[in-house]
Amino acid sequence: MKVYIDFDDVICETAKSFSRFAKELFDIDVPYRQVQFFNLQKTFDLSDEQYDKLMKVGHIPENLLAYEETPFASDTINKWVDEGHEVSIITGRPFDAYEPSRKWLDEHNLNRLPLFCVDKYGREVFNQNVSYNMTLEKLYSMTFDFAIEDSPAAFEHVLHFKDCTVAVFDRPWNANVELPDKNFVRCNGWKEIDRLFQAKV
Repeated sequence: MKVYIDFDDVICETAKSFSRFAKELFDIDVPYRQVQFFNLQKTFDLSDEQYDKLMKVGHIPENLLAYEETPFASDTINKWVDEGHEVSIITGRPFDAYEPSRKWLDEHNLNRLPLFCVDKYGREVFNQNVSYNMTLEKLYSMTFDFAIEDSPAAFEHVLHFKDCTVAVFDRPWNANVELPDKNFVRCNGWKEIDRLFQAKV
């Protein structure tokens, strides 16, 4: 099967770090379990200037490299690769976050996976014509049989993949979101995702 896997809060614990950054930078205390919105500016009630600062801090290479792996992520993914499935990491991280993101994957035994940075949320202000950057149009031209996402804002993107089962990684910011259709299945962690995956193989 061809598999699409999001990066942040699917294979690493990004939101937990951003909660800590908001506390350190602005003394805004919103624990991870109270992160109600994927839009962190809204979650932390930040000004535009504060939000820009938060995002810059969150994407400093040493911070990107320090994010904790989500339990059972690399073991599960490597099992799928060993079984012959074609797995790609499709992230909405900024294009210039590619190098530390690639290094994080390599350091967590996910060196066999291709990584693509896609402008999922319309944040990129310049074009970098390199192989690991991808437009939405290019993404939509691809096919996937199974996808893993946590962001309600990205559900519209995976809807473009015909007959694709989407494991929605259960997170506080998607807990009350109505899923688009029957192909979207809420999963509480990688063990549940693996059971769903094996049922589709």
